[in-house]
Amino acid sequence: MKTTLELDDALLTEAKAVAAKRRTTLKAIVEHALRRELAPAPEINNPDPEMFEVGLLGFLVLKRRSGETLTLEQIKAIQEELDEEELQRAIHPRRL
Repeated sequence: MKTTLELDDALLTEAKAVAAKRRTTLKAIVEHALRRELAPAPEINNPDPEMFEVGLLGFLVLKRRSGETLTLEQIKAIQEELDEEELQRAIHPRRL
C-alpha cells in the first residue's frame, strides 16, 4: 500500500544513510522500525517483586510503601550506584 509521510529532514537523511549502509531500501528500514515499535513488549524480569513493580510504560519502578519516603540523598546514592555499575559494565563487559 502506498502512503505519504511527512518526516523531519534530518531523520529522513539519517534513515536513507542507514539504508544505504545496510544495503537495503528506505521502505525496508521504515517497515522494520514500524514492526519493532508495534510488537508486544517483552516480558520484564522483575528481580525483586517485593521492591519493584512493572509500571504502566513497562519499566520497573519502586513500589510505594505507605508512610515510607525516599530522601533526595537516597535517590542520589541509588543513582550513583547504578551509574557505577553501568560504568563497570562498559569498562569490563564480561565481568558483570
